[in-house]
Amino acid sequence: MSLGKAVREALREAAEPDKAAAMRAYMKSTMPFLGVQAGPRRAALRPVFADHRIATAPEWRRTVLELWRDAEYREERYAAVELTGHRFYREFQTLYTVPMYEEMIVTGAWWDLVDELATHRIGSLLAAFPDSMRPLMLDWAHDADLWKRRTAILCQNRFKGRTDTALLYACIEPSLSDNDFFARKAIGWALREYAKVNPREVVRYVQAKGLSGLSRREALKNVPAG
Repeated sequence: MSLGKAVREALREAAEPDKAAAMRAYMKSTMPFLGVQAGPRRAALRPVFADHRIATAPEWRRTVLELWRDAEYREERYAAVELTGHRFYREFQTLYTVPMYEEMIVTGAWWDLVDELATHRIGSLLAAFPDSMRPLMLDWAHDADLWKRRTAILCQNRFKGRTDTALLYACIEPSLSDNDFFARKAIGWALREYAKVNPREVVRYVQAKGLSGLSRREALKNVPAG
């Protein structure tokens, strides 16, 4: 049995169909849900991933994209995202994965799929391959696609003191005039994360840039008044 087929069977066995409609409504998803919440989903997938080891990076990328493209239910796309980050395949996280992640970001086009890829997959590639990924993130920051811009803004969210502030600001600024909720939320979230290590700098930036109310509130959420 292929990994994709095993994933689909495991998810169906773990499904609670009475929860599917509420999950779909909460996520505002055009794709239906089976009704598998995060904990049961991870438990169901763990033995599947263990029993279907993938030997090569090209095969792993093909498997991820087949699972992603063939998905009939949103949990199958969640499974594809989880497979991209599985510990078995850490050595496969190279620049060759970028086209795969770009396709998933553009076609996923919603926060529940994109944000994990932005903060963990693209972010990890930026940390490992800064000379290649930095100019790519600058390019994505100017892209017409909202979700590529959101990814560029969020990709350093786990960097803390290693944050490249020049890159962060360069990725934020093309979206400052964007009225979209997800652009404004991303700006605030990225600044809020950096404020955990450098609140004075974030306050300075917020005061200098005339951020939207949403971005400003998010950025300063955990910064003490005064």
